[in-house]
Amino acid sequence: MTLGRDLYGPDHEAFRETVRTFLAKEVTPHHERWEKDGVVDREVWRSAGRRGLLGMAVGEEYGGGGTDDFRYSAVLIEEFARAGASGLALSLHNDIVGPYLTRLATEEQKRRWLPGFVSGDLVTAIAMTEPGAGSDLQGIRTTATDRGDHYLLNGAKTFISNGILADLVVVVARTTPEGGSGGQSLLVVERGTEGFERGRNLGKIGQKAQDTAELFFHDVRVPKENLLGEENRAFTHLMDNLAQERLAIAVGAAAAAEETLDVTTRYVKEREAFGRPLATLQHIRFEIAEMATETAVTRTFLDRCVTEHSRGGLDAVHASMAKWWATELQKRVADRCLQLHGGYGYMTEYRVARAFVDGRVQTIYGGTTEIMKEIIGRSLLA
Repeated sequence: MTLGRDLYGPDHEAFRETVRTFLAKEVTPHHERWEKDGVVDREVWRSAGRRGLLGMAVGEEYGGGGTDDFRYSAVLIEEFARAGASGLALSLHNDIVGPYLTRLATEEQKRRWLPGFVSGDLVTAIAMTEPGAGSDLQGIRTTATDRGDHYLLNGAKTFISNGILADLVVVVARTTPEGGSGGQSLLVVERGTEGFERGRNLGKIGQKAQDTAELFFHDVRVPKENLLGEENRAFTHLMDNLAQERLAIAVGAAAAAEETLDVTTRYVKEREAFGRPLATLQHIRFEIAEMATETAVTRTFLDRCVTEHSRGGLDAVHASMAKWWATELQKRVADRCLQLHGGYGYMTEYRVARAFVDGRVQTIYGGTTEIMKEIIGRSLLA
């Protein structure tokens, strides 16, 4: 069941068809091989660029789409989630790294990086998480020491999406000895810089086609021209962009839950037990009814959040609500739908099995469910 949605106009729906065509021709036929390889083909990034799927919010003077309408990103995220295309991290590139480059970069940096960002010649990543610092960004130990015309970067990052393919990595590092939220900066490290090394492509239970790596920095000379934003203001810059990151995750989570439910609804209509379709059993109907209601209610709230964000009005609290609720819903729906598939749900060739493992990380990255609740609770009880 799909309720009517007035969130998108004709231009958004035309863009949706472009995304669907791209997925059908360039992604879905190769995704199984990418999962075995642990990384997508580099050329698919350039193909995405040629089809206008990268840098929609980048200015036209740099080759981008020139729109700050987040609904185009939401369309792309929804279609990738429905296709189960977890390997090609376009949303990370567009919606998480992109705002740092468009809002914080100098004119010289924009000319240097944004054309490649839009074309797919430059794949991006952001490196926050460390072996000993995840949700607690104040615990970051990677250091960047001022050496006059450059910073000397030392440290290690882990769980970095796009870590193998990335040409530009936005690194969060301590630039004052005391560290903490007031002593961190954003530095852009480019592929091939001496002392910058990539570790292994990490094995994961899901999203196997998405390259996720360890990164190491050994006396890396980062020129001052690669400081992004203001020195010692990384924490503020990160907080400014987290609402969009969390909303993007929530949009994908809701679409994935809807798709998993649609697949399961078709399955219980066709699958027979005790001589009749599963769908004729009252318990099955109740399960489907509950999930359909939860996804419909979630979709209504998320559409409101997307609308508010497109107007520049989404706050951190509502973004946290969206991220917490939608990702927990995705996890819950995947688990219940796998149960309704019985033994077949445990087989990797079934879509529900992949949805189960691919979606599990959603309640972890971008801020755990527990962190989302803390943000919401503090806002209500401060």
